[in-house]
Amino acid sequence: MRLDSTDTRLLLAMARDPRRTVVALATALGISRNTVQARLAQLEKKAVFLSFERRISPAALGYPLMAFVHVHVQQQQLAAITAQLAGIPEVVEAHGLTGDADILLRVVAEDAEDLFRINKAILAVPGVERCDTNLAMGELIPFRVTPLLERGDAED
Repeated sequence: MRLDSTDTRLLLAMARDPRRTVVALATALGISRNTVQARLAQLEKKAVFLSFERRISPAALGYPLMAFVHVHVQQQQLAAITAQLAGIPEVVEAHGLTGDADILLRVVAEDAEDLFRINKAILAVPGVERCDTNLAMGELIPFRVTPLLERGDAED
């Protein structure tokens, strides 16, 4: 799916100031309010927007520790394993991988002891063979798409 220059400009404006109203976006971009609303509806329909949850800090909820867990599983049980991992509240993200590990989990914890408990819960899932856990020391580059939008806008 390619976005046109109006969509890209709209997304850039939203990325720079996500609290802008539709009217403020229309004014800033020099297009009508109805056009902005229609474009936003189309972008939402195309699943361009991620969930609002991404903007909530786990640390603010009492989970300051973050770790990445590489999970090695029995492939034929992947769907069942994924469903069980989704039942662990501290698992905030999961990705299927190629390479040595099968699943990469981002987990949050209250402290090291809590992380140990979470690792035990992951290992207790039937079909999980082993885990390798790496503690995140700090976020060096936060999740971002603005550079991609800017590059796409420059190409148009």
